[in-house]
Amino acid sequence: MPTVDLRLWRSDAIVLFDWLMSTDLNAVPITHPAQKQALADLLTRLEEVDVIESTEEEIAAAQEEVAKDMGW
Repeated sequence: MPTVDLRLWRSDAIVLFDWLMSTDLNAVPITHPAQKQALADLLTRLEEVDVIESTEEEIAAAQEEVAKDMGW
């Protein structure tokens, strides 16, 4: 399968990884099974980068960083 070079800010990657690790993907509302698979694939890719061992402090800081840019 072809890959896409998608770059995330480190804070976004930490927040997404933390959320995916604490989320029951069977409980996430989806409209197509591919959506759940894509989330599982994203989790797998995030496990391959250096966010997997983020501390609670790093997670909290990343959440703050990402949330400060919320304009909606």
